[in-house]
Amino acid sequence: MTTTYAALLRGINVGGKNKVPMAELRSVLTGLGYENVRTLLQSGNAVFAAPDHRDPGRLAAEVEQALAEWFGFPVAVVVRTAGELRAAVAANPFPDPAAEPAKHTVTFLAGRADPEQLDAVDPALYAPDEYRLADGGRELYAYFPNGQGRSRLAPFLDKRKLGVEATTRNWSTVTKLLALAES
Repeated sequence: MTTTYAALLRGINVGGKNKVPMAELRSVLTGLGYENVRTLLQSGNAVFAAPDHRDPGRLAAEVEQALAEWFGFPVAVVVRTAGELRAAVAANPFPDPAAEPAKHTVTFLAGRADPEQLDAVDPALYAPDEYRLADGGRELYAYFPNGQGRSRLAPFLDKRKLGVEATTRNWSTVTKLLALAES
Protein backbone atom coordinates (compact mmCIF):
# COMPACT_ATOMS: atom_id res chain seq x y z
CA MET A 1 0.00 0.00 0.00
CA THR A 2 1.26 3.48 -0.82
CA THR A 3 0.39 7.02 0.20
CA THR A 4 0.56 9.99 -2.17
CA TYR A 5 2.53 13.03 -1.04
CA ALA A 6 3.21 16.51 -2.36
CA ALA A 7 6.67 18.00 -1.85
CA LEU A 8 6.98 21.78 -2.02
CA LEU A 9 10.53 23.09 -2.44
CA ARG A 10 11.37 26.59 -1.27
CA GLY A 11 13.54 29.13 -3.01
CA ILE A 12 14.59 27.28 -6.14
CA ASN A 13 14.83 28.50 -9.74
CA VAL A 14 14.38 32.13 -8.66
CA GLY A 15 16.50 34.79 -10.36
CA GLY A 16 18.91 32.23 -11.76
CA LYS A 17 19.86 30.92 -8.32
CA ASN A 18 19.50 27.47 -6.80
CA LYS A 19 18.72 25.79 -10.11
CA VAL A 20 16.81 22.55 -9.71
CA PRO A 21 15.67 21.21 -13.09
CA MET A 22 12.45 19.27 -12.72
CA ALA A 23 13.88 16.24 -14.57
CA GLU A 24 16.65 16.07 -11.98
CA LEU A 25 14.16 16.53 -9.13
CA ARG A 26 12.24 13.55 -10.50
CA SER A 27 15.51 11.57 -10.62
CA VAL A 28 16.31 12.43 -7.00
CA LEU A 29 12.85 11.41 -5.80
CA THR A 30 12.89 8.21 -7.85
CA GLY A 31 16.35 7.45 -6.45
CA LEU A 32 14.88 7.62 -2.96
CA GLY A 33 12.55 4.78 -3.94
CA TYR A 34 9.44 6.90 -4.45
CA GLU A 35 7.03 5.87 -7.18
CA ASN A 36 4.82 7.66 -9.70
CA VAL A 37 6.94 10.84 -9.39
CA ARG A 38 5.53 13.85 -11.23
CA THR A 39 6.38 17.56 -11.13
CA LEU A 40 4.34 20.70 -11.67
CA LEU A 41 5.79 23.92 -13.05
CA GLN A 42 9.45 24.88 -12.55
CA SER A 43 9.06 26.16 -9.00
CA GLY A 44 9.59 22.92 -7.11
CA ASN A 45 6.29 21.11 -6.82
CA ALA A 46 6.38 17.33 -6.92
CA VAL A 47 3.94 14.53 -6.27
CA PHE A 48 5.04 10.99 -5.45
CA ALA A 49 3.92 7.78 -3.79
CA ALA A 50 5.82 6.16 -0.93
CA PRO A 51 5.25 2.80 0.72
CA ASP A 52 2.96 2.82 3.74
CA HIS A 53 2.00 6.01 5.51
CA ARG A 54 5.20 7.86 6.43
CA ASP A 55 5.62 10.97 8.52
CA PRO A 56 5.70 13.98 6.15
CA GLY A 57 8.33 15.69 8.32
CA ARG A 58 10.68 12.72 7.98
CA LEU A 59 10.05 12.56 4.25
CA ALA A 60 10.87 16.28 3.99
CA ALA A 61 14.17 15.73 5.83
CA GLU A 62 15.00 12.78 3.57
CA VAL A 63 14.30 14.82 0.43
CA GLU A 64 16.27 17.80 1.77
CA GLN A 65 19.31 15.62 2.43
CA ALA A 66 19.13 14.01 -1.02
CA LEU A 67 18.75 17.40 -2.74
CA ALA A 68 21.72 18.85 -0.83
CA GLU A 69 23.86 15.88 -1.86
CA TRP A 70 22.73 16.04 -5.52
CA PHE A 71 22.85 19.82 -6.06
CA GLY A 72 25.40 20.95 -3.46
CA PHE A 73 23.17 23.52 -1.75
CA PRO A 74 20.41 23.29 0.87
CA VAL A 75 16.78 23.28 -0.24
CA ALA A 76 13.98 23.55 2.30
CA VAL A 77 11.11 21.15 1.65
CA VAL A 78 7.59 20.97 3.08
CA VAL A 79 5.66 17.74 2.54
CA ARG A 80 1.92 17.13 2.76
CA THR A 81 -0.09 14.00 2.13
CA ALA A 82 -2.68 14.27 -0.63
CA GLY A 83 -5.32 14.23 2.10
CA GLU A 84 -3.66 17.10 3.94
CA LEU A 85 -3.44 19.05 0.70
CA ARG A 86 -7.15 18.39 0.04
CA ALA A 87 -7.99 19.58 3.57
CA ALA A 88 -5.90 22.74 3.05
CA VAL A 89 -7.85 23.54 -0.13
CA ALA A 90 -11.17 22.94 1.61
CA ALA A 91 -10.20 25.10 4.60
CA ASN A 92 -9.46 28.32 2.68
CA PRO A 93 -11.28 30.98 4.72
CA PHE A 94 -11.54 33.54 1.92
CA PRO A 95 -14.60 33.66 -0.33
CA ASP A 96 -14.15 32.28 -3.86
CA PRO A 97 -10.35 32.23 -4.24
CA ALA A 98 -10.79 30.62 -7.67
CA ALA A 99 -12.19 33.92 -8.99
CA GLU A 100 -8.79 35.62 -8.49
CA PRO A 101 -6.30 32.77 -7.96
CA ALA A 102 -3.18 34.94 -8.38
CA LYS A 103 -4.33 37.14 -5.48
CA HIS A 104 -4.80 34.23 -3.07
CA THR A 105 -1.95 32.21 -1.59
CA VAL A 106 -1.37 29.39 0.83
CA THR A 107 1.83 29.35 2.85
CA PHE A 108 2.63 25.80 3.87
CA LEU A 109 4.51 25.56 7.15
CA ALA A 110 6.83 22.72 8.14
CA GLY A 111 5.33 22.84 11.64
CA ARG A 112 2.95 24.96 13.60
CA ALA A 113 3.41 28.72 13.37
CA ASP A 114 4.66 30.40 16.52
CA PRO A 115 1.46 31.93 17.95
CA GLU A 116 3.44 34.57 19.84
CA GLN A 117 4.98 35.75 16.57
CA LEU A 118 1.56 36.09 14.96
CA ASP A 119 -0.11 37.62 18.01
CA ALA A 120 2.54 40.36 18.03
CA VAL A 121 1.56 41.43 14.51
CA ASP A 122 -1.03 44.12 13.92
CA PRO A 123 -2.99 43.02 10.81
CA ALA A 124 -3.83 46.68 10.11
CA LEU A 125 -0.17 47.22 9.20
CA TYR A 126 -0.70 45.06 6.11
CA ALA A 127 -4.08 46.37 4.94
CA PRO A 128 -5.64 45.96 2.45
CA ASP A 129 -3.88 42.57 2.39
CA GLU A 130 -5.30 39.98 4.75
CA TYR A 131 -4.09 36.73 6.24
CA ARG A 132 -5.60 33.95 8.32
CA LEU A 133 -3.92 31.05 10.04
CA ALA A 134 -5.70 27.74 9.57
CA ASP A 135 -6.90 25.68 12.50
CA GLY A 136 -3.93 23.56 13.40
CA GLY A 137 -1.53 26.35 12.46
CA ARG A 138 0.22 24.65 9.51
CA GLU A 139 -1.23 26.73 6.67
CA LEU A 140 -1.49 30.47 6.42
CA TYR A 141 -3.90 31.85 3.84
CA ALA A 142 -3.45 35.31 2.36
CA TYR A 143 -5.40 37.59 0.07
CA PHE A 144 -3.65 40.37 -1.85
CA PRO A 145 -6.39 42.52 -3.46
CA ASN A 146 -3.78 44.68 -5.24
CA GLY A 147 -1.42 41.79 -6.03
CA GLN A 148 1.74 40.67 -4.25
CA GLY A 149 4.23 42.86 -6.11
CA ARG A 150 4.27 45.75 -3.65
CA SER A 151 2.66 44.03 -0.73
CA ARG A 152 4.08 44.55 2.73
CA LEU A 153 2.48 41.26 3.78
CA ALA A 154 4.31 39.01 1.29
CA PRO A 155 7.74 39.34 2.98
CA PHE A 156 6.08 38.47 6.31
CA LEU A 157 5.33 34.95 5.07
CA ASP A 158 8.73 33.43 5.76
CA LYS A 159 10.64 31.47 8.38
CA ARG A 160 12.02 34.49 10.22
CA LYS A 161 8.56 35.88 10.91
CA LEU A 162 6.60 32.65 11.31
CA GLY A 163 9.16 30.72 13.37
CA VAL A 164 9.12 27.64 11.08
CA GLU A 165 10.17 26.81 7.53
CA ALA A 166 7.55 28.06 5.08
CA THR A 167 6.87 28.09 1.35
CA THR A 168 4.07 29.91 -0.46
CA ARG A 169 2.03 28.95 -3.52
CA ASN A 170 -0.70 30.86 -5.31
CA TRP A 171 -4.18 29.38 -5.38
CA SER A 172 -3.92 28.19 -8.96
CA THR A 173 -0.75 26.21 -8.19
CA VAL A 174 -2.27 24.74 -5.02
CA THR A 175 -5.35 23.47 -6.83
CA LYS A 176 -3.32 22.13 -9.76
CA LEU A 177 -1.03 20.33 -7.32
CA LEU A 178 -4.04 18.79 -5.61
CA ALA A 179 -5.43 17.64 -8.98
CA LEU A 180 -2.06 16.07 -9.81
CA ALA A 181 -1.93 14.34 -6.42
CA GLU A 182 -5.43 12.94 -6.91
CA SER A 183 -4.88 11.77 -10.50
